[in-house]
Amino acid sequence: MKLILATTNKGKLKEFQALLQQAKLDLDVELAPAGFDPEETGSTFTENALIKAREAARMSGELSLADDSGLKVEAMDWRPGIYSARYAPGTDGDRRSKLLQELEAVPEGKRRAAFVCALALCDRDKDLFVCEIDWWGKIGFSEAGEHGFGFDPIFIPEGYEITASQMEPSLKNKLSHRGMAFAKLVDFLSNLCKPGSQEAVG
Repeated sequence: MKLILATTNKGKLKEFQALLQQAKLDLDVELAPAGFDPEETGSTFTENALIKAREAARMSGELSLADDSGLKVEAMDWRPGIYSARYAPGTDGDRRSKLLQELEAVPEGKRRAAFVCALALCDRDKDLFVCEIDWWGKIGFSEAGEHGFGFDPIFIPEGYEITASQMEPSLKNKLSHRGMAFAKLVDFLSNLCKPGSQEAVG
């Protein structure tokens, strides 16, 4: 079975291929067709994931999967949210620096935050699977750790005293918003790939 990943990012393609190989799912994963660049006009992560998955399915005529993810911070009225990647120009480091500056006067106990991952799986005429997962924690006061990317070096998961960047990748992948969402997706795809399966929206 062919699966189109609703992105032109080759790094994301490698991540999904590794996930599906670990799950022993027989799927041929490809990037979205040339010219794929839908306008993300949704007001939530799930809406934007659906926009991307539906457009990839329309363009390719194949089963298509999209993700949309970011960070929301309670003391910032749940910003940057769906605008996480555009929160500040420049690098991931620039975005982390801006966020730490914005929270500079916010004390311990008021720095609650969550990473969010939404996944959407669509075919040519319907939405098959949608989920949105929050990974709760707080924003630290400085960067720490060498693993991960994005806001990982300043995010301290609930129940831990280390940042997501200080976690071993295998632990982070098990606990994270993306890891939990992917686990639900793998369960769905495992059923979908069974002979004669007629799975619908879950």
